[in-house]
Amino acid sequence: MIKVSVLYPNKEGKSFDMDYYLSKHLPLVSKTLGTALQDSSYEKGLASTEPDTPARYVAIANLYFKSMEEFGEAFEKAAPTLMADLPNFTDIEPVGQISEIVG
Repeated sequence: MIKVSVLYPNKEGKSFDMDYYLSKHLPLVSKTLGTALQDSSYEKGLASTEPDTPARYVAIANLYFKSMEEFGEAFEKAAPTLMADLPNFTDIEPVGQISEIVG
């Protein structure tokens, strides 16, 4: 199982429309990735573990796929649509990581 994490760093002066993200972008993610997307979870950052410090990330998306190949095929088709939607909810450049679920 492969997990693709998309993290939106919390930077001063940047914006993130959580309502649009939840109501418009996430359904678009599900639709464009189709049946290759096995599961997903989405997080809203609340705080850092350091006292009185904001969350390091405004939001984190975790997307699960059976394999790198299935992710690659699905994302190749979906990427133009998903990337075109980014300016509708944020001016933050997302950071991605692909991980193998090992436990």
